[in-house]
Amino acid sequence: MGDFVNIPEIFGCDVFNEATMRKRLCSEVFNAWKQCIENGTSLPLDVANEIAVAMKQWAIEKGATHYTHWFQPMTGITAEKHDSFITPDGEGNIIMEFSGKELVRGEPDASSFPSGGLRATFEARGYTAWDPTSFAFVRDGSLYIPTCFFSYTGEALDKKTPLLRSIDEVSREATRILRLFGDKKTRRVIPCVGAEQEYFLLPKDLYSQREDLRLTGRTLFGAQPPKGQELDDHYFGTIRNRVSRFMQDLDEQLWRLGVLSKTKHNEAAPCQHELAPIYTAANNACDTNQLMMQVMKKCAAKHNLVCLLHEKPFAGVNGSGKHNNWSLSTDGGKNLFSPGQTPAQNARFLLFLAAFIHGIDEYQDMLRSTIAGAGNDHRLGANEAPPAIVSIFLGDELTAVVESIINSTNYEGPDKGLMRIGVDVLPPIPKDTTDRNRTSPLAFTGNKFEFRMVGSSQSIAGPNIALNTIMAEILARYASELEQAEDFEAALHTLVCRSFTEHQRIIFNGNGYSKEWEKEAARRGLSNLRSTPESLDAYLDPANIDLFKKHGIFTENEFHARYEIHLESYCKHINIEARTSIDMVLHQILPAATAYSAALSSGILSKEAAGLPCKAEKALAKTLSDAADSLYSTCQELQADLETVPADNRMAALYYHSMVLARMETLRQAADILEKYTDKSYWPYPTYSDLLYY
Repeated sequence: MGDFVNIPEIFGCDVFNEATMRKRLCSEVFNAWKQCIENGTSLPLDVANEIAVAMKQWAIEKGATHYTHWFQPMTGITAEKHDSFITPDGEGNIIMEFSGKELVRGEPDASSFPSGGLRATFEARGYTAWDPTSFAFVRDGSLYIPTCFFSYTGEALDKKTPLLRSIDEVSREATRILRLFGDKKTRRVIPCVGAEQEYFLLPKDLYSQREDLRLTGRTLFGAQPPKGQELDDHYFGTIRNRVSRFMQDLDEQLWRLGVLSKTKHNEAAPCQHELAPIYTAANNACDTNQLMMQVMKKCAAKHNLVCLLHEKPFAGVNGSGKHNNWSLSTDGGKNLFSPGQTPAQNARFLLFLAAFIHGIDEYQDMLRSTIAGAGNDHRLGANEAPPAIVSIFLGDELTAVVESIINSTNYEGPDKGLMRIGVDVLPPIPKDTTDRNRTSPLAFTGNKFEFRMVGSSQSIAGPNIALNTIMAEILARYASELEQAEDFEAALHTLVCRSFTEHQRIIFNGNGYSKEWEKEAARRGLSNLRSTPESLDAYLDPANIDLFKKHGIFTENEFHARYEIHLESYCKHINIEARTSIDMVLHQILPAATAYSAALSSGILSKEAAGLPCKAEKALAKTLSDAADSLYSTCQELQADLETVPADNRMAALYYHSMVLARMETLRQAADILEKYTDKSYWPYPTYSDLLYY
């Protein structure tokens, strides 16, 4: 990698994007593809064949020998099966072929992917279908084709398919609203997303010495170091040379793949960093976030580092999230959550704002469930993350606007006057006139909402499917009501006022970390679902089932399957962590502590024989012995706990949360005492001080 990188020249150079297609396809084929994208129709096979030939030739020129249908199964990560372009010519030679059929459709084995009961394990047939709205790219000698993944019976087995459905649905309902405001030009409304990615970087040699990091992604044991993050000296601090080289390499790789990598900096915890891309269409944002996580891991390995994406790799310091910035834009580039400078724009903005507030309040439990996971449970509610209570931060200025509408009082803003939606006296609504609230799960940041509850390792597809669908539902209700109104402005004012009034409980601008907010939220009737097993019950709520069925996002079977998959995943994660804890205790921690204790005891005997005092050694030996006995006893109890896990997935998840995790915490406390008092030369793996301050 050279010192100088010509970013405009390399950006998207490994992507078969629109500019490349325009150059390599004849105008008829390009226009046919473009029309399919704009109208949401299927691609004719002859057009697909022409695109496939051009795509293959382009990929071969880029050094590709294989192609893969790149999809996003319910594992939360991506999957790929690579096939070469070679085809025998019948004369002992080969030719490089790639057809439209191979481009449009693939058939990977689906038997080992999570299905939640949608198909039996022995029913292996699954299909991938090209998503022509997401561009193919070349990476590591293969042509990657973004695809949907579904079963033999047509049920979605992935995260992309329902995301695309939700994008279409919110576009349809938002366009209905725009027609009421006289907008006849907008054909599509596009959900836009920018996902800020937090992560940790560790030296590979230190990482490899910790079984817990290798198997679970987080440290199951570890005494607090003398210095944590209390000096705030890492946040936005000078980036280490080694990390800087990684970041430079990462940026270049992402730019070549058309990923809009924009911002990089040190985060609050030692060894923690953040990468933020530019805001883009939701489908593309979800694809590139998955790609970003893959590239980060590979790039880190190249620099003898390891990229940790777990939500809470280290106890006692900040964990990692993925701030999901969400908004709606027209195909003409107008942000529907931009307050605007005229009464008509403000009226439209306030209607979309009312719909968002209404939807989040009504479906708060469903939204909370989309970011549930074993890793995120350790993070939510801690100092670096919002609480498990869903609320919306609007800021003082916008809250004053909402309250004046609710109360029919004068708005004490730039222009004093009675707030009346759509009437000329409505003043321009200021933008960015308030501070940001880092404790809020959903904060309005000028022209979008920042959903801060998403975990760093999680796919952003689930939260955005929920946001799109919830918004589509409320906009559909509003459109149906306003389409029947005789006096549009009067009906609009009544609707917005009613919505703000009925759902104002979800608006909170204060400190989300405070105990007072927990009490206040309970008084308001807001949910506080602290754990994954609790929050996943939202999948069983008939209102949520009806929501996704009504809008065609999931069938009831597909929706229930996701519930089963999330429950099973939670149980498996905790089970792996528990078994890893036991293994480390029995084969690493106890042997190290007892070896040091034996050395101390031998020294005590020698000193006593010589008539020398050994008060310190005796006290230390007793502390070690007591902690070792407690550790061994708790380890036996944890082993017994794992033998009595209920068979039912829901009961098992609750059991893992209440019983197994609690036992693991007790186990950790005893182990961490041993770490504090055991001679470092005996300790079997790197400590927090070693890892965070290498």
